Amino acid sequence: MKNLINTLFHSETGYGALALRIPIGIIFMAYGGQKLFGWFGGYGLQTTGQWMDSIGLTPGFLMALFAGSAEFIGGLFIILGLFTRPASLALAFTMLVAIFAVHFEHGLFIANNGYAFGLSLLAASVSLFITGAGKASLDQFILRKLA
Repeated sequence: MKNLINTLFHSETGYGALALRIPIGIIFMAYGGQKLFGWFGGYGLQTTGQWMDSIGLTPGFLMALFAGSAEFIGGLFIILGLFTRPASLALAFTMLVAIFAVHFEHGLFIANNGYAFGLSLLAASVSLFITGAGKASLDQFILRKLA
């Protein structure tokens, strides 16, 4: 059990991860909020689910719920530095699906609905999965308390 806890929470990274976690977490929470709640000009769960059905991600409602929840809850966890590695893994998977199901055929550039932004979020998620949350995180706080 101690090995699992250490694997989940330990990070050799200093405070620099915080500079990545805050903006990435905010971005993911905002996009998740669009999908789940219709915040920030989003369409909410029902309409996002219908759109996901229309592009072949079925059942659309469930896919919208999964994607929106991964983004919203994962983004919150990234900001807090809580369960950073599992949250980052879920977000990386979500970005892979978004890139290949929606954006890849449009090329790299955002102006053409391309995958550049999704690729950036994927890279940030993978980076946090590899390095962990860093010193300024709840992961490190928990690890110190359990040690």
